[in-house]
Amino acid sequence: MRFKLITCQVLTREMNSAVSRSPHAIDTEILPMGLHDLGVSMRPHLQEKIDATDLDGYDAILLGYALCGRGTEGLRAGKTQIVFPRAHDCIGLLMGSRTEYQKYFEAHSGIYYRSPGWVEFQTPGQTLEPAFPSKKKRPGNNKIGERRTLEELIVEYGEENGKYLFEQFSAFRQHYSGLTYISTPVESDDVFCGQARAEAEKEGWAFEEIHGSLTLLERLVNGEWDAADFLVVPPGASVRVTLGDGIVEAE
Repeated sequence: MRFKLITCQVLTREMNSAVSRSPHAIDTEILPMGLHDLGVSMRPHLQEKIDATDLDGYDAILLGYALCGRGTEGLRAGKTQIVFPRAHDCIGLLMGSRTEYQKYFEAHSGIYYRSPGWVEFQTPGQTLEPAFPSKKKRPGNNKIGERRTLEELIVEYGEENGKYLFEQFSAFRQHYSGLTYISTPVESDDVFCGQARAEAEKEGWAFEEIHGSLTLLERLVNGEWDAADFLVVPPGASVRVTLGDGIVEAE
């Protein structure tokens, strides 16, 4: 079969590994991790990519995303079915299942997470451009989320407002006491793990490394979409959040 994969930059190395072993023909499009900072406002960006793909004759459009702050809620399938894993965020994807993530979460409170992709692409001041090298740089400042530096915010908003915004972007870090690095079988994983460890030491957090799994990502690109772990959105249907364990459903 022929699939189109639209995936978050955070999962680049893991997805490339899974796609390289898939028995299907897969065209991959990687979107910048900065979209995640937009929360529900990420939806129109994803919908635009889905709509642009809809008439290209694919058997399915695969999403390398989870619910992601409800950023995938409301996505609509056109003539092509959409498929993505049932998980709350990329942590569940990288752990191999939402169940494994839930077990770890319940036993470890106050934990911040990193993975190869989160370390590789967390450069301060990251913009939306890197995933679209063919496009000319757009005018204006579109840097977003925690990847904006104090200096950048002061330049744009003035010293007082810049410092306030930086404190707001950084405030969430004060509520954590540990950093867990999810290692995956990708190139340069040891380097990324070392950087995550250094970040934990800088923040005064406890550090732990755990082994993730590519199981969900591999099953996604291999077309192994059992209803327990994947949502298949048929043509004309939309994604709706549910209160049950399934997290999302089609309507």
